Amino acid sequence: MSDDVRNISAALSSIAEPWQPHRLASVNDYDVKVVKLQGEFVWHSHPDTDELFVVISGRLTIQLRDRDVVLGPQDVFVVPRGVEHRPRADEETHALLFEPQGTVNTGDAGGEMTSELRELD
Repeated sequence: MSDDVRNISAALSSIAEPWQPHRLASVNDYDVKVVKLQGEFVWHSHPDTDELFVVISGRLTIQLRDRDVVLGPQDVFVVPRGVEHRPRADEETHALLFEPQGTVNTGDAGGEMTSELRELD
């Protein structure tokens, strides 16, 4: 396998902790991130960008103030810019995120769940 080819399953297997996004690839000014999700995240928004979720395995609920969006494997959902949301995974869930480079995982909320984007080994 060449150095510029990444395998999603291999990338996910190298991640130990939930809510710690790792860069899988970059496309123009966007990062494609792999992440394991489990438990509840924090309520937050991204005032300047949409956020795209692609569930690889498991089940992800994206709580919005007016409804819950439930995603299963192969489901895609875009949280529009500025919309407050809280991801929740009752079981370990694997996902891809597509966001502009420099997007902070906790958006405007900050706090102890804020994680620097990590590089895959």
